[in-house]
Amino acid sequence: MENPIPKWAPHALFTLIAIFFILFGIDLLYTAYQINDPFSFVMTFFASNFIILISAALLLGFILKIVGSIKKERQEKGIKLQARD
Repeated sequence: MENPIPKWAPHALFTLIAIFFILFGIDLLYTAYQINDPFSFVMTFFASNFIILISAALLLGFILKIVGSIKKERQEKGIKLQARD
């Protein structure tokens, strides 16, 4: 019996989580610009950029895994993709 859950489904869930953290990082960046204390501003600014950077890298990796697994599933089933000219 074939598994009803596709192999790329967990990566889709992780993609949504990465998008959430990117939005959280952007909100934190916006909040950093409203802080009056210079030390707190710098720490919050770099923390938000770090969150955005890591989340964006993970998002790219998850998207590439999804695309790769979908291509692999299509090749296993014998479905050929038509090239666009």
